[in-house]
Amino acid sequence: MPLIASCHCGATRIELPAQPTHAGSCNCSYCARTGAVWTYYKPGELKFLSQEGETEYAPGGLNQHHFCSRCGMQTWGSSPDWASMYNTDGTPKNGDPTAVPTERSFAVNLNLVDDLDWSAITIEAMDGRNNW
Repeated sequence: MPLIASCHCGATRIELPAQPTHAGSCNCSYCARTGAVWTYYKPGELKFLSQEGETEYAPGGLNQHHFCSRCGMQTWGSSPDWASMYNTDGTPKNGDPTAVPTERSFAVNLNLVDDLDWSAITIEAMDGRNNW
């Protein structure tokens, strides 16, 4: 059975390719307010089944946060693939603190998946408030 992330009203539905094994919980000024637990995918790995009424919020233009304009659920996001260039503590992997990745990453809010096996997921606490 496929795993489907769905907003509360069902207008946004996203099919995940498999049961995630890793996720992140971030305390940045945005994520701390949404309470999302994110799992990450490369472009093309997610199947968007419906995106009716979806709205985007993109502060600064790099990180795009998507939510349902009907029920308000934080659904998914797209951002530069920061993990490819930065460690979880915010230090650059290549030594360049101004580096911006060219590839993008897609994140899905796992709190929107019914029947998710949370025991199979390692959730990493990310200190986005102090590192990004």
